[in-house]
Amino acid sequence: MSNFLFATLPLAGHTMPALPIAAELIHRGHSVRWYTGGAFADRIAAIGATHHPMSDYDFSVTDLDTFYPERLRHSGIRRLKFDLVAGFAQPITTHLADLSTLANEQPADVLVGDTGLLAGPILSELGGTPFAVIAISVLNLPGPDQAPIGLGLPPTSTALGRLRNRVLTKAIRSLLFQPMYDEINQIRREHGLADLAAEPGYLPRADLALQLSTPGSEYPHDGLPSTLHYVGPPRPLPTEWERPAWWSELTSTTRPVVLVTQGTLATDYRELLRPTLDGLTEEDVLVVAVTGGPDPADLGPMPANVRVARFLPFEEILPLVDVYVTNGGFGGVQLALSHGVPIVAAGKTEDKADVAARVAYSGVGLDLKTQKPTPRRLRAAIASIISDDRYRRAARKVQAEIEGAGREERAADLLAQLASSRTSGQGTLRAHPAPAA
Repeated sequence: MSNFLFATLPLAGHTMPALPIAAELIHRGHSVRWYTGGAFADRIAAIGATHHPMSDYDFSVTDLDTFYPERLRHSGIRRLKFDLVAGFAQPITTHLADLSTLANEQPADVLVGDTGLLAGPILSELGGTPFAVIAISVLNLPGPDQAPIGLGLPPTSTALGRLRNRVLTKAIRSLLFQPMYDEINQIRREHGLADLAAEPGYLPRADLALQLSTPGSEYPHDGLPSTLHYVGPPRPLPTEWERPAWWSELTSTTRPVVLVTQGTLATDYRELLRPTLDGLTEEDVLVVAVTGGPDPADLGPMPANVRVARFLPFEEILPLVDVYVTNGGFGGVQLALSHGVPIVAAGKTEDKADVAARVAYSGVGLDLKTQKPTPRRLRAAIASIISDDRYRRAARKVQAEIEGAGREERAADLLAQLASSRTSGQGTLRAHPAPAA
């Protein structure tokens, strides 16, 4: 059996998707240690893994705005630029020191990281341990047809479109990614490693890349690296919860059921939750609003056709849903598609513009291209999804892809294969040449 060391940024969207994969490895008899924020310690222990806390930069026990008060002074691309430097690059030194200590205490056969914890590939370069990355957002690799990440622009193969992509990529490289890479490369030089170019790609150098989606929900890419595998979204682990008193309405109603969530990072309910409730007040639908933690009372008066909960497990609610309204969180979108549920997406922060753009491109829903949609616009979009069956057909097509991708079981197969190649002396899978981002 093999020893795996997981390392993930202390954010729900970076850590939670890896839990089912680690649980599957443990079920097969492998051992897992996990380096991440303290807020996830109980969940990690529950699957039989050993949690190792971060010595600093643990923004799981608070939130990004509290940990970085200056973050509130920025918005739009300035905030994204701040997040890339402060949230991704600056913690590398701490993460690298902590992980080096763990690796020295007990060598790992494979280091498993998410795309945001940038110390992972550096440690792999320094120590030779195979590195596997769990890609917890959209697949965005450099290419002539691809616009840079962050803009929510679909691919184009026209001459004018490719010129647009080159110009935008150069601008985004300089304006957005260069400051992050300046920090990264300073750390790399301190450890005797060569600089990386500031390419706005999304996959770090890795011996294995596990993409938590399928081709049908992504843009087309030519010449994908042999190390990359679409495995689809892992199935969420069972969790303790109590069904609300109104749960039986979901199975007995003849009205369409609309699920709206605000997400785990961009959590201002005034941006999406409240406008959705206001837009559907007079509609013949049943609305389920999930706050993700905040007190439902904070939302204000509830229309008669609305039911609210702090938390509902997606695996329980999604089979009963006709439309999913989201600010574009990658994990939620993929889980909705795993149940064939069409989507209305409205988000512009972090990677959400790119997630929402793929919703529209793949035909599984609508992209409202805004962070703060009006109630009227939400009402019209939801009505379109309900009345036009092509969105559900497209979502069900992706659902079939996900069912065939293997999900956490296929991810565990590939990780075990990588570990076996390490311990048997066969070498590792060929490293993907794209720079970390």
